[in-house]
Amino acid sequence: MADIATVKALANETSTAAQVGSIPNLTLGLPRLTDFIDRLDQIDHIELTAIVSSSDCGRRLDQIAAELFSDYSRSRLQLWIKSGELTVDEQQQSPKFKLLGGETITVSAQLKAEGDWQAEDIPLNIVFEDDSIIVINKPTNFVVHPAAGNREGTLLNALLFHCPQLASVPRAGIVHRLDKDTTGLMVVAKNLAAHTDLVAQLQARTVSREYEAVVSGVMTGGGVVDQPIGRHPKQRVKMAVVRDGKEARTHYKVVKRFDGHTHIRLKLETGRTHQIRVHMASIKYPIVGDYTYGGRFRIHKGVSDQLRETLQQLGRQALHARALGLVHPASGEYVSWETELPDDMKNLLVALKEG
Repeated sequence: MADIATVKALANETSTAAQVGSIPNLTLGLPRLTDFIDRLDQIDHIELTAIVSSSDCGRRLDQIAAELFSDYSRSRLQLWIKSGELTVDEQQQSPKFKLLGGETITVSAQLKAEGDWQAEDIPLNIVFEDDSIIVINKPTNFVVHPAAGNREGTLLNALLFHCPQLASVPRAGIVHRLDKDTTGLMVVAKNLAAHTDLVAQLQARTVSREYEAVVSGVMTGGGVVDQPIGRHPKQRVKMAVVRDGKEARTHYKVVKRFDGHTHIRLKLETGRTHQIRVHMASIKYPIVGDYTYGGRFRIHKGVSDQLRETLQQLGRQALHARALGLVHPASGEYVSWETELPDDMKNLLVALKEG
C-alpha cells in the first residue's frame, strides 16, 4: 500500500493537470485531491499528551501508558514506545523505564496498514454505522477474513473499500467472526480506540450474541452445553469437544418443535470457533445442513416432497446470528440490534410446518 506522501504527490499532479486543462471532463473549482488526502492523513495520525501523577513514582513507563491511554491496547503502546512514537519529555525510553512523576508522556504516531489486503467493491448490508462502529448483516457464502485459498472476495476486502481508514486497524476492525455460511449480525470497529474497547468487551463476555437455528431431532426442552472445545485430535481442520480444550458454554431453548426437527434459539457465553455447531452435534442435535459436524444428509420417513426438496436445496447450516448487543465504545450506552431470518431459513420453517 502506498504511503501518504506518495499518494499526496500523485494527487497533486492530478489536481495541477486538471487546473491547466490537460485532463478532460474535470470541472475547475472542485476541492483539490490533496485536500482530501490531508484529511486522510489526519485520520491516520494520533497526537496524545498526558502528565504522569506523582503517585505513580517508581512505576514502569509501559504500565503507566496503558492506564493513561486506555483506548489503545498494551501491545500497541509497547510498539509505540519501542519505535519512539511514545516519548517521555520528548525523549525515547524503554518500556521498563521507571518514572518519577510530573513527566509529560507524548504520543505522536502514524498508523500503518495492518496487512497487504486489497480493497474490493463488494456490497454490504449495513444495519448501523457511526464514527466508531459498523454493524453488518452478513449473507451466506461470504468469508469474513482472507486466508489460504480466499485472498479475495471476503468481508475484510469489502470493508476496506467501504472505509479505507480500516487499513490501519487490526484485521480491518473485525473483532469476531461468523462462519462462511452462517448469516447475521457482526460488529466492526472503525478505529483503534473502538477496537480495543470491543475486544475487551468480548473478553469480558459482556457482548450479547443470540442465534436462531434448526436442528435435526426433536428436543424435549432447552438447556446449556458446557463442554471445552479444541482442535479435533485427528481431523485438524475441524473443532471438537476435547478434554484439554478451551472453556465453551452455549445456552439454548426451544422455539418450536416439528416432526423430526426443532427450531431453537441460542445464546453464546463464550465465542469458540464453530462453537454452536460443535456443541449441538455433541448432544446429538446437529444443525440442519451442517455436513461437517452433523454427518451425511438424512431425511426421516414420511416427509413431504416440498420439505425434502427444501432440505436438499438449503446448501448450508441453518444458523443465523439474529441479535447483537454491546456497550457503545464512544457513548458508553448499551445498544442492540436484531435482524430477520434470511429467506432460506424462513422457507425451511414454512416447509417444516407444512410437513
